[in-house]
Amino acid sequence: MQSRRSSNHGFSVALVGPDGAGKTTIARHLEQASPVRVKSIYMGVNLDTSSLMLPTTRLVVAIRRARGAARTDMVASTDPRRSEPEHEGRAGRATAAVKSTLRLGNWLAEEWFRQLVAWYHTKVRHTIVLFDRHFFADYYAYDIASDVPRSFTRRIHGFVLQRFYPLPDLVIYLDAPPEVLFARKGEGTLEWLETRRQDYLRIGELVPRFVVVDAAAPVEEVARNVERIILEFSEAGSSDSPRERVGTAE
Repeated sequence: MQSRRSSNHGFSVALVGPDGAGKTTIARHLEQASPVRVKSIYMGVNLDTSSLMLPTTRLVVAIRRARGAARTDMVASTDPRRSEPEHEGRAGRATAAVKSTLRLGNWLAEEWFRQLVAWYHTKVRHTIVLFDRHFFADYYAYDIASDVPRSFTRRIHGFVLQRFYPLPDLVIYLDAPPEVLFARKGEGTLEWLETRRQDYLRIGELVPRFVVVDAAAPVEEVARNVERIILEFSEAGSSDSPRERVGTAE
């Protein structure tokens, strides 16, 4: 069995990209096989995928499952094709507003809870934390920089993410053509997937350390490239600011 060595300092790395880019697959592979100690933390909204969540969130998920809900995410989807239902009457709108506010409050607590867990691993255990997705990257286009009107809760969510939520030390964007992404997941449209690609690429202008990796390559090659980038970043120290493109997704 391969022994793990600890990095001399803990830091955080976010794997981001559209659905189908292979974020979870790569994160799990590195957590299990990397020569350094890596802690993977899921930072997405699909609570069926997350094993790390607040007790209040677990309660909400259990209630939704008992009611047969198709989705268990705590906030509205980032997919702009899905719209929130309209409520008729003052009472209906007031009830919807209260529910939306409570849901936002719990989700903000959930986001910060996961960040606190990450801080524990990086600062106390000196572990490399690998974020599977990241809230800032996933919601930037819709809750922060959107050109269309946003709901009150989306504006609050975007404000907190932009002004207070910490960015990862390193962001690795897994890039692939929309045709590849669609073939893998079968979700969305080619146009929408290309839009999401561009949204993530714009994140590179907002974070100091941003690397693009060709996610259309075989998963073993992608994992090796991501691992190399993380190990080089660890050895160089977080003072360096890598900006490179590994492979091509043209």
